Amino acid sequence: MRMNPRFQRLALITGAETIELLAQTTVAIVGLGGVGSWCAEALVRSGLANLVLIDSDTVCITNINRQVQATGLTIGQPKVLALEQRLLAINPDCTVKTFEAVFKAENAGLFCLEKADYIIDAIDSIQYKLDLIETAFSVGSTVFSSMGTAQKLDPTRLKVADIWQTSVCPLARLVRSGLRARGFHHSFPVVYSEERLPLHAEQSLACGLGQCLCPARRSPDAVDWCSAKKIINGSAVTVTASAGMILASLVMRDLAAKALPSAL
Repeated sequence: MRMNPRFQRLALITGAETIELLAQTTVAIVGLGGVGSWCAEALVRSGLANLVLIDSDTVCITNINRQVQATGLTIGQPKVLALEQRLLAINPDCTVKTFEAVFKAENAGLFCLEKADYIIDAIDSIQYKLDLIETAFSVGSTVFSSMGTAQKLDPTRLKVADIWQTSVCPLARLVRSGLRARGFHHSFPVVYSEERLPLHAEQSLACGLGQCLCPARRSPDAVDWCSAKKIINGSAVTVTASAGMILASLVMRDLAAKALPSAL
């Protein structure tokens, strides 16, 4: 197989076999915010050729500080479509399947996740997060999950661990409790932060300047997350993007180990 020049520099450290495997792999990313959007970009820039994107929201002006598809030109667009356009500009040969919808247990069958080799959980909602983790195991996909990245400033405090071995992170604690309540005891890797609250950490009761600055949502299934959240926490791209990059790295390194098991 002829090497795509877009990925030649990566192939120098992974081997052509890993690039070929990336081209044959399907990854589903659920949640395209500050973590999931950067994970998607990193994977496509690394040669992933089959991507499923799931998110119901549209780009808001307050997303610009941390989400890769959020610019002044994409405000009001569905996040899945804005990101798809960007990813295809990076690699036109990539196949991107989009779902402008909320993932939940009731509609899990709509997304054909059984065809995904990997599922990236970048969901904020604890209930839907638990639903996705259970679904990933039920369909036999490998799941990598992001825990809380809001209220963080130091990306060097990000760690990768089994969900049952995490500490400090409040969201990870809720996930562990929720999984136990559902009788779920499987292990899977998560990206989480051991950073305590930064010195300055305010919370807001509303989006933007006290009102949502975004156009009306287009999808009937869309959720106005700004209005739905009781509290809006601050977040920094240096942390959220780093978590997304780590999630992409977990996929890439797992594939590299499969492609060249004797070398890693």
